[in-house]
Amino acid sequence: MNLKKLFFLFWSCMALGAVVCTLLGLVLQLTDQSFGFLKADEIGYNVFNMAVSGFMIGVFSQLGFFAYLTASYIALSIFRRKFLWTTLQGYSSAFAVFALGYMLYGEREKLSDWLYWVLPLALLIGSLIVAYIKVKQTNKSAFVSTIFLMFVVTVLEAWPSINGEDTNAVSVLFMITPLFICNAYQILLLHRLVGTTKQEADSATITKSANSAS
Repeated sequence: MNLKKLFFLFWSCMALGAVVCTLLGLVLQLTDQSFGFLKADEIGYNVFNMAVSGFMIGVFSQLGFFAYLTASYIALSIFRRKFLWTTLQGYSSAFAVFALGYMLYGEREKLSDWLYWVLPLALLIGSLIVAYIKVKQTNKSAFVSTIFLMFVVTVLEAWPSINGEDTNAVSVLFMITPLFICNAYQILLLHRLVGTTKQEADSATITKSANSAS
């Protein structure tokens, strides 16, 4: 990872967030006439605000992504054994699925009746798909960490929209969708930016296992 690659990741993630927010915002505006920004009815003005919001969500996604990488590095230095950190992430991800449903159920007066079970299920399925792709591109050890990032970290990043005073289904979907897509983009691009192919990752895993056995 060098400065050029980091700069590319930064701007491309921001651009992706802007595109996703703009397209999603237009769809929501066409299906829900109450959806808008700053109570402005002009399409052009709303599109501008959607794009700006997408840029900010893209940056927010990167902050969460690099915070996770930092936390993972620290955790590995504390636990010493990778499987302990992996196990903790696995249990945390499983707990987060039920915890999200419970929290959304508690906010059901503000949200749609279906959101408290559809959102956790959709996030879980999406996370499994991203994790499967990541494993195909790298190795099996990336599965749990990808699930953790895609579910737990995304939920934490989207927490203001889930637990805010003006929480509603539209605001939750508008924030959590681009966050999920931006996180997926970053985790699937990471091994390419650091120059790790599937063959290199498998070789590194075998070498590490052999060294541990000896």
